[in-house]
Amino acid sequence: MTNPTLISQHFLHYLTPIPLVAILRGIQTHECEAVIDVLYESGFRCIEIPLNSPNALQSIELLAKNLPNDCLLGAGTVLSVESVQHVADAGGHLIVMPHCDIELITESHRRKLLSVPGVATISEAFAALKHGASALKLFPSESVAPSVLKNWRTVLPKETICLPVGGISPDHMKAYFEAGASGFGLGAALYQAGMTVDQVRNNAKNFVAALK
Repeated sequence: MTNPTLISQHFLHYLTPIPLVAILRGIQTHECEAVIDVLYESGFRCIEIPLNSPNALQSIELLAKNLPNDCLLGAGTVLSVESVQHVADAGGHLIVMPHCDIELITESHRRKLLSVPGVATISEAFAALKHGASALKLFPSESVAPSVLKNWRTVLPKETICLPVGGISPDHMKAYFEAGASGFGLGAALYQAGMTVDQVRNNAKNFVAALK
């Protein structure tokens, strides 16, 4: 089995510029490049296209050919082994799930993809790590409040990457960081279908400012 510390370090490489994952649910293929350009300029290096977005695999394939090498691209809302295969074929390297599915973690590991399962309990967290998860998606974040994460940190391996996801706004970040969050997955407060590029730029600016 691959050393979990090395897996975490590989993921951390992409989170170093800013520890934020952009979740672009609902994005259309034709607008991907313009939105990604704005996010890249703001410092984002981790991009997630949920598979329940229109033509998600087509968007991933397009971006995989055009993104700079220092970006990590993948899919969210991955629910099946077949989807893991499709994401890999499209050029994605990150598999994000809303749940803790050992089969999907194992398949991602086999294909040398980074996997981020959703967990809401410490038992799910340890099961995910045991089977090779690259990081933990604390989802929904309301189920893993800062006080809960602080307790988790007393028992989780210190290198574990913990990313609260779901309803995160700039105002939530300080308390989570103090509790031990490694970063965040950002959804509707960063991007929603139909937003203009300027709106995305402004939202990104607010999140980056909250890191300081």
